[in-house]
Amino acid sequence: MGSLGQEIGNLLRQKRLTMGTVESATGGLISHLVTNVAGSSDYYKGSVIAYSNEIKMKVVGVKEATLKQHGAVSPQVAEEMAAGGRGVLAVDVCLADTGIAGPTGGTPGKPVGLFYVGLSHKDGTYSRKHIFSGNRGQNKQSAAEAALSWLKEYLLSVK
Repeated sequence: MGSLGQEIGNLLRQKRLTMGTVESATGGLISHLVTNVAGSSDYYKGSVIAYSNEIKMKVVGVKEATLKQHGAVSPQVAEEMAAGGRGVLAVDVCLADTGIAGPTGGTPGKPVGLFYVGLSHKDGTYSRKHIFSGNRGQNKQSAAEAALSWLKEYLLSVK
């Protein structure tokens, strides 16, 4: 059995689908794991690293009202990032993440290790909440792996 990146690559090829990412807290790690696979240019189109709220709004189309009402680390923003990225990157499937990698930045309502992953595809746009308890690097790695695992799960369901 190959790496998660390899498995996703094989599934994207089989299904003839393209993918991209809009990453915030993972800072490009999801893209790195996908593009570590030789031949990933067959299905991987690109990424937007939307670290600041300004880039989330100006480049990917996250609404200012969504950021004000829910905060950058929210399921709503993860979904708007994924949906916006799907359009901007012209891909079949887009993964997005927003979170608090740590060690600082947490609040009582949004602790360090909180991530939301967004997934947008032809059937809709969704988000999943995760709370990880590692250090900054571990939290980023866990979030990237969670995003890719969810993508694999979706791809396995595609007819």
